Amino acid sequence: MLTLHRVRGVRLVPDGESAAGHAVVVDGGRIAAIGPYEELLAAYGMGIPPGRAQSGARGRARVREWDGVLTPGRTEPDGAALLEAVYHPDPREAGELGSEPIGGAALAALDMTEARWGASARRGMQRLLALGTTALTGPFTRPAVRTAVQRSGLAEVPGGRPRALTVGAAADFAVFAEDGSALATVLAGRLVHRRR
Repeated sequence: MLTLHRVRGVRLVPDGESAAGHAVVVDGGRIAAIGPYEELLAAYGMGIPPGRAQSGARGRARVREWDGVLTPGRTEPDGAALLEAVYHPDPREAGELGSEPIGGAALAALDMTEARWGASARRGMQRLLALGTTALTGPFTRPAVRTAVQRSGLAEVPGGRPRALTVGAAADFAVFAEDGSALATVLAGRLVHRRR
């Protein structure tokens, strides 16, 4: 399915300049095109027959509009520490443990099974997705955490190197509002977080 993401601007690298009026077309899990919104709308969003449209166009694209800037998203350099050195409490434990991550002596006092580590990692990744995180660093030594990260779609990047948005690359990106908060996070073309 084609999706045309219309935004205020597109930033190809995390600290780069924002190209105002640009948009991104996603085809399945890959970036199909990046360019001026009007051109992409004409090529992908107007129902042009495939023989007359740009390569990869398969008809009318769904248009998603975001009031922000689309970027490659955040790369979390402390991914292993955030998922393996702290516990993210289950909401059902809020009365006893609170809702903030637990570390140190309080963590040592908990009975942490592999299943509990895996569930904690999934909740921790939800927090990261809400911040616009699309990649993180490891390595992840706990099997349950490693499995949770692999299943999440978050890319594990060595050394926390930021990634760039390019045509043909995985459609991993985030849209940030003017205040810096994440409006949406997309992994492999799937909307995995949307600010309410």
